[in-house]
Amino acid sequence: MTLDAQKHVTMYRVRYSDTDKMGVVYHGGYLRLFEIGRTEFLRDRGLPYSELENSGYMLPVLESHCEYLLPAHYDDLLEIHTIVEPMQGARLTIRYEITRQSSTLVVGWTRHTFVRSETFRPTRPPSTFLELVGEHT
Repeated sequence: MTLDAQKHVTMYRVRYSDTDKMGVVYHGGYLRLFEIGRTEFLRDRGLPYSELENSGYMLPVLESHCEYLLPAHYDDLLEIHTIVEPMQGARLTIRYEITRQSSTLVVGWTRHTFVRSETFRPTRPPSTFLELVGEHT
């Protein structure tokens, strides 16, 4: 797979409930947008997160980071750019860029590891995941 195969764009319309008293998207809401981006990345590649869970895997967030550059407002149409980086051992880093038209509003990342759902202990990612991100099994 090429690097492009590890990217995905999800469209998201800002809802009134996403905004705070100042009329901008609440800062914590961007982590939810990151989650939307990564779950849609997986779904688009034919591996919905529910399928991972049904096969005994979970992908908890270990760390997250956001940089807020410009505010988003009610009814803005946003693009959530999701980029899955190559695996680093058992860790997976996913980068995000949230844009409105040609303006970058937020950049950030989340770091994950795969765990078995019955033990919550770290494990090697399933081969289906490694294949979809272009990793060799």
